[in-house]
Amino acid sequence: MDNKLMPKKGSPIIYIVLLVVIISLMAVLHRCSNQGTAHNPNAVGGDTLRVAIEYSPLSCYTYCDTLGGFCYDAIRMMSAIAHRGVKFYPLVQLEDALTGLNDGRYDILVAQFPVTKESRDQYLFSDEIYLDRQVLVQHRDSTGAPVVRTQLDLAGKTLCVVKGSPMRDRIESLAREIGDSIYVSEDADYGPEQLFVRVAAGEIDYAVINEAIARQMATKYPDVDISTGISFTQFQSLIIRKDNRELCDSLNSWLSTLKQLPEFATLRSRYHLDK
Repeated sequence: MDNKLMPKKGSPIIYIVLLVVIISLMAVLHRCSNQGTAHNPNAVGGDTLRVAIEYSPLSCYTYCDTLGGFCYDAIRMMSAIAHRGVKFYPLVQLEDALTGLNDGRYDILVAQFPVTKESRDQYLFSDEIYLDRQVLVQHRDSTGAPVVRTQLDLAGKTLCVVKGSPMRDRIESLAREIGDSIYVSEDADYGPEQLFVRVAAGEIDYAVINEAIARQMATKYPDVDISTGISFTQFQSLIIRKDNRELCDSLNSWLSTLKQLPEFATLRSRYHLDK
């Protein structure tokens, strides 16, 4: 059952900053992607991997007019292993990115998209790149404690998720498990990082995003609590069209090589993914 939230009036500076960041990201991605394909003489048959990638502190972000991020760097390492060019496309709206994947505009999608039984029916997933789980983003009360301390406290609450995310399925399953209603509001305009910011700004009460991103964001917003888990630990993988088994098999081969490199271990440690 949907219960669309009416956005509270918040500071417009948040949206201005987000817009500037996204525009900057698109410009840098365009420049870096063009450089990556133009100066890669080893690309097999000139093939270029078209990667739609989520903008987040974990996947891809800008700093000092350049790009970084665990997933961004991992895919660049994989493209070097495969001797394939790579072109990145910034992802803001998950639903649009899924449509682009299905339409063949993208070969690979990198997003906070848990591997579940339902999602396996629609897409192929590579072997896991890291493990993660979904957590509740919320404010603390006047005593410094989270308002929702256990999953039972979610009864009657409305949780905001990115539109198109299988996190909706998890929340609906959780509602059945606790024997009470939990309402879901799907946001078609923003990604997980922006949902975190909306909670921090007091525009929405609760959001559900992946813990790896939540941990990175929480360092900037000490008043926001992320201690309440929504799911068990799950695989985080690259997403591929259902009919592209050949690419999925190739990705798994490249991933196997990547995981043996000391540089990959260093990358995981840098983003605190060894916990």
